[in-house]
Amino acid sequence: MYNVLVCDDDKAILDSVEIYLQNEGYKVYRATNGIEALTVAENTELHCIILDIMMPGMDGLTVTSKLRKDKNIPIILLS
Repeated sequence: MYNVLVCDDDKAILDSVEIYLQNEGYKVYRATNGIEALTVAENTELHCIILDIMMPGMDGLTVTSKLRKDKNIPIILLS
């Protein structure tokens, strides 16, 4: 089973993406901001990250930059 992190501050988008991925057999981890996303990424073996660009606090591009320092996980950016 593949682990996917979905990070978005919009609950409706987060819920929708999670439903589609779970129906395809993925294990989904959720985050609602950049700090949560980094925490999940540090503590979980992830195979892909779906990441919103525009989030309050730490945006998706900053999260991507921080993740790239230590990990080479595929990232799909949502806008």
